[in-house]
Amino acid sequence: MKCSGMPAGMWIIYKKTFRDALFTDLKYDKNTAKRIIKDAKPEYRKIISKLPEFEKGDRFKTNIVNCALLVAILKSMDRRPDVKELTDFYEHAMTTPATRWFCRKAGRIKFSDKDIRKQKATADLKAGDRNPYSWNMDFLPYEDGSGYEARFYTCGICKLMKENGFYDLVPAMCHLDYTMSEMGGASVFVRDYTLASGGPYCDCGYKRK
Repeated sequence: MKCSGMPAGMWIIYKKTFRDALFTDLKYDKNTAKRIIKDAKPEYRKIISKLPEFEKGDRFKTNIVNCALLVAILKSMDRRPDVKELTDFYEHAMTTPATRWFCRKAGRIKFSDKDIRKQKATADLKAGDRNPYSWNMDFLPYEDGSGYEARFYTCGICKLMKENGFYDLVPAMCHLDYTMSEMGGASVFVRDYTLASGGPYCDCGYKRK
């Protein structure tokens, strides 16, 4: 994958909030936080360059780029955070005006015909069959019409985090699903299983508010 376009843009958008979260959540001093971000940039570019290009229509490219960013920063930290620390750190780092705007925009069309078509198209694509850093899912509408579940059987984040020795920290990224659903304002996020915790799949459920 080329470290230009969207990957470069994601670095620009989030580098400051990740630096700030290093200071506020993980209690690094400001100079150390700046040094970590400086060291993470070439590591991020290296990780991105090793990833395959994503197919047209594969909407999970953003997810793997966000994971690459987090992995680069983790590899540049002076100490390894635990899951609770990383959960707070990642949520605060990712909750930017741009993220809020994206979530509100997605929330406005949640459960619309357009949203349902996108979910079905993603399920039909099965990009994870060809790209080990992508996802495979089923689209499962709730019988009572209250929403739907996206059920994932492969996870690019799990693969990238495991390759870099951070598989135990994947739940910190998974928790952001709740936050993003809340910011969208249209759904309540529900989940019983995750692949990272040994579940048979990740069940990402969205119930109408």
